[in-house]
Amino acid sequence: MCPPKIALPHRAPDCSYDGRVAQPLSKDDVAHVARLARLSLSSEELERYTTQLASVLEHAADIGALDIEGVPPTAHPFPLVNVFRQDVPRPCLDRDEVLSQAPEVEDDRFRIPRILGEAL
Repeated sequence: MCPPKIALPHRAPDCSYDGRVAQPLSKDDVAHVARLARLSLSSEELERYTTQLASVLEHAADIGALDIEGVPPTAHPFPLVNVFRQDVPRPCLDRDEVLSQAPEVEDDRFRIPRILGEAL
């Protein structure tokens, strides 16, 4: 969305889209972002990430140029309803049968090894 045009001593930004990113991305820009992210990049990585980030920004600009007037916000491309099964009560497993399969049982519960540092 373009910022509102108000009378300023300088020219208001041009919000028309010409199919390109406003300014080409430089290695210095990518190095600056890497420093902000506390990343140490080799010269090969800097070259590769400059190209990749420029492609991402161009794609974002292409998406930003789309006319989406009247298109509702969408979380999923297909209309979905609850895709889970109905929550229907069913008989539970028999406690004694389940505990009979456990390696160790204590007070009608599974006995598991103590976690380090846990009190008795």
